[in-house]
Amino acid sequence: MAPRGSMTCRSLQLAVLMSAAVALGFGVRAGAAQLCSEYYDQTCPDVHRVVRRVLKKAHEADVRIYASLTRLHFHDCFAQGCDGSILLDNSSSIVSEKFATPNNNSARGFPVVDAVKAALEEACPGVVSCADILAIAAKISVELSGGPRWRVPLGRRDGTTANITAANNLPSPFDNLTTLQQKFGAVGLGNTDLVALSGAHTFGRVQCQFVTARLYNFSGTNRPDPTLDRGYRAFLSLRCPRGGNASALNDLDPTTPDTFDNNYYTNIEARRGTLQSDQELLSTPGAPTAPIVGRFASSQKEFFKSFSRSMINMGNIQVLTGSQGEIRKNCRVVNGS
Repeated sequence: MAPRGSMTCRSLQLAVLMSAAVALGFGVRAGAAQLCSEYYDQTCPDVHRVVRRVLKKAHEADVRIYASLTRLHFHDCFAQGCDGSILLDNSSSIVSEKFATPNNNSARGFPVVDAVKAALEEACPGVVSCADILAIAAKISVELSGGPRWRVPLGRRDGTTANITAANNLPSPFDNLTTLQQKFGAVGLGNTDLVALSGAHTFGRVQCQFVTARLYNFSGTNRPDPTLDRGYRAFLSLRCPRGGNASALNDLDPTTPDTFDNNYYTNIEARRGTLQSDQELLSTPGAPTAPIVGRFASSQKEFFKSFSRSMINMGNIQVLTGSQGEIRKNCRVVNGS
């Protein structure tokens, strides 16, 4: 994480003002400055209050929205970095990531992001990027659900392209541990990040289509996943019968489905991880992630501390800063399109 001092923020803001110098080859590399939590202190001091107000209003009508917005930030960062590319709609020049297999009819919360952007454009026009909106919304969503607080580094700029190929290769609920480690490692994240960020499955819902293979045909065996607790399997089978509604929703955490806590890990210890990718963290023989699951199951404080750190790590993936990218006026379209 970058130092919190105001000099770092001033340096980052200076990089924007010096974009002309960059273009003229004066040796200042765009994007060289780091993100910092105070980035909008002078230009949009109420940014967090504005986002919080819009999110709380949205939550009144949609109890799932906090988990959905947290997931949007994750899916954005894992496809060509935290640049707001997941928000772009199809156009003559954009093939939208919204239609990638992991996102299509699954990723949600886009109208709430639009509402946040509209409120921020009214408060401080042309200042806050859509990529930063996703980072702030994820942070506030976790806080409002009972989770940890952290100072989210800011100063991202919005990309002008999308990458549906990368979006189609996001970490999957069907991935084994080795594949998960490879996908996290490819963006500079390690085992602790993998286990901590998976803990976001402590709230929200999942469609039956992501669960049924474990119930009826695990790895093509025509048998259930042997790592799944029998009682929980019976419960899920009632919710997701063979040949039933693939879009039917289930709680990712059946104990406290809308609260951000460490029950996700105690569920895994009881072999009640809802997704294959959840249970893989513990049940894979010799898994280096297993001790981390145990540590988080026994200490919510440890989980919260690691989750906050890992969210900052994830939020730093391939960010655009300085004169790179743009500040979109509308999160769904590139400026001028």
